[in-house]
Amino acid sequence: MEFAGKVALVTGAGSGIGKATALRLGAGGASMVVISRTVDEIEETRDEIIKAGGKAIAIDADIADEAEMARVIDATIKQFKRLDIVVANAGINGMWAPIDDLTPDEWDQTMTVNLRGTYMTLHLAVPHLKERGGSVIIVSSINGNRTFTSAGATAYAATKAAQVAMAQQLALELGKHRIRVNAVCPGAIDTEIDDNTDKRNTQLAEIPVEWPEGDIPITGGEPGESRDVADVIAFLASDAARHVTGVPVYVDGGQSLLR
Repeated sequence: MEFAGKVALVTGAGSGIGKATALRLGAGGASMVVISRTVDEIEETRDEIIKAGGKAIAIDADIADEAEMARVIDATIKQFKRLDIVVANAGINGMWAPIDDLTPDEWDQTMTVNLRGTYMTLHLAVPHLKERGGSVIIVSSINGNRTFTSAGATAYAATKAAQVAMAQQLALELGKHRIRVNAVCPGAIDTEIDDNTDKRNTQLAEIPVEWPEGDIPITGGEPGESRDVADVIAFLASDAARHVTGVPVYVDGGQSLLR
């Protein structure tokens, strides 16, 4: 119960990495605030945490909307009186297309969800983290940081690189308040993010490369599991990582080293 007495907020907690993280932190004793725009999914996450003996509330909100995220933070403090851990996980792949095919609206959508959403989450949560210190974990990606071979993923890669820059910038800014800020950079993981991925003419941007034995060395090409990332997030959120800040951690089974 390494998180007993602490309150954790996880965005995008209805499925994939976000859900696995919420369940992991809840199992560790944290009181959970789970956020998503998909009501039935986060209610299921909340119910699973409660069924396992934990405490949780579910809130439907758009992470890029200031009023909605302010409502989330207000509800968190009203219910649990504090905030200790923030996992900024929610995001989209958006449209993957050659740069001269990608429209301004498609670019803006990816920027809004992935960057404004991360900014808004931290902008409103940090004042409460400053009261006691805490931990922020931003879920980025190997894309834009160690790999650049996802054809047409310019907007997505740009947001993921920016998230790591945010984590490192804020690690220095917030260190004096005893707030640690780190990033996790997953590779291929068995999530549902492909459901919000659109691709158009990506073959025009591809560099043809084949990995006959798969491109994830540690699993023989098979994607990792959401809990693989959740366990790393739990470590970064815990006191075991009390001297770790400003660090991007790659959770990819060696994929980015090959690609």
